[in-house]
Amino acid sequence: MQYFKVTVNGKAYEVSVEELSGGDVNFTAAKTGASVVNAAPPVSVSSAPVAQGISAGEEVVPAPLGGSIMEIKVKPGDQVKKGQVLLTLEALKMENEIVAPENGTVGQIFVQPKDSVNTGDALLTLRN
Repeated sequence: MQYFKVTVNGKAYEVSVEELSGGDVNFTAAKTGASVVNAAPPVSVSSAPVAQGISAGEEVVPAPLGGSIMEIKVKPGDQVKKGQVLLTLEALKMENEIVAPENGTVGQIFVQPKDSVNTGDALLTLRN
């Protein structure tokens, strides 16, 4: 069991977290009285590519957060450098620039402007 102090809207809560058999998680929060909330275990984002037909030597660039694709600034075959902007993603009314994690050549692009994506969705691939 682990214990945490969490502040929500200015109110402090003492929280204990206990993992139960079967992967369920039991959260107990106390302020002036105790309340118990049972929740499913956290969902992990798979590192496996979401898109089909990814060739050997291609690295998938996943969406770091959910949102809508605003603009794609590259096309297949473009040479990109680490840190170069690949596309713009709008999330929570903010424009987020998705940059190349390393030098490479743009392979496949799986999204188009105005597409909605979830965290972990494949955006495009890079070849070294």
